[in-house]
Amino acid sequence: MNGRKLAIMRLMDSRKKFTARELAERFGVSVRTIQRDLDALQEMGFPLYTEVGVNGGYKVLPNRILPPLQLTQHEALGLFLMIKYLQRVPDFPYGSMREHLAEQYFSSLPQDVQDLIVRMREHVTFIQHPGEHLEILTTEILNAAVDKKEIEFTYHSRNGSKTTRAYPIGIYYDGGFWYMPARHKERVLLYRVDRMQQLRLLDSTDESIPSLQAWFKSEDDREGAEVVLHFTEFGSRLARSDVLFNSIQGNEWRGMVPLEEFPFTARKLLAYGPEVKVVSPAPLQHAVREMLEKSLSQYS
Repeated sequence: MNGRKLAIMRLMDSRKKFTARELAERFGVSVRTIQRDLDALQEMGFPLYTEVGVNGGYKVLPNRILPPLQLTQHEALGLFLMIKYLQRVPDFPYGSMREHLAEQYFSSLPQDVQDLIVRMREHVTFIQHPGEHLEILTTEILNAAVDKKEIEFTYHSRNGSKTTRAYPIGIYYDGGFWYMPARHKERVLLYRVDRMQQLRLLDSTDESIPSLQAWFKSEDDREGAEVVLHFTEFGSRLARSDVLFNSIQGNEWRGMVPLEEFPFTARKLLAYGPEVKVVSPAPLQHAVREMLEKSLSQYS
């Protein structure tokens, strides 16, 4: 692609509508030359259509093709690895484009770089949770969060299934699962996306819904208690890679935990087995013991 066609693409992206004469005057060429450039861009897949009339001209469709990246070889290799990694993250928003993007990007690279990537792929892989193919939900939730729209969905929990409404704050990926914090009435609740079904976008909006980043930084005003945990040396190493306990100091972790999160915290602690002990409070100790007793009862 020559420099003029690339400049035309960038100009179209910034202005949205233009005439062939305007482009011809801008680039110092004939209208016929510009029309040939536009025909070539359309053949490449650039989504143009023509509006007739006094105020008409060429316009780019909303789902337009953006200008190509100009990368060094190291950047090209890094970008390809990032694309391959995203292919392994289950239910990634807009994920249907990942395989297409990888193939299109790979085919546009010089042959020597393609050969290097083929060899490199034999020495690296990404292992992720397989997911349940709910990409459409993560995409719709993310769009609703950006637009501050309310959604309705069926949620499957330990207590059964029910239909609920909430304003999604956003989504985040942790431990192989997507999570959606959302405002339900006056509270913010956390939902696992793979337990959601039959999502429907509603018309109501709420401009007071915070962004996900703002929510992460906000104070948790739920009633809680200070939790003190003592880890073994091995448990401490595990805890430092855990988003919940990575603020551990030495072999001890202290933090405020909402009372309603005690069952979740107890289940997380069970995964550490003998590598952690709940020093306090007593209700969390009881929750851990109760789960252990239920597990042991299966073998009695």
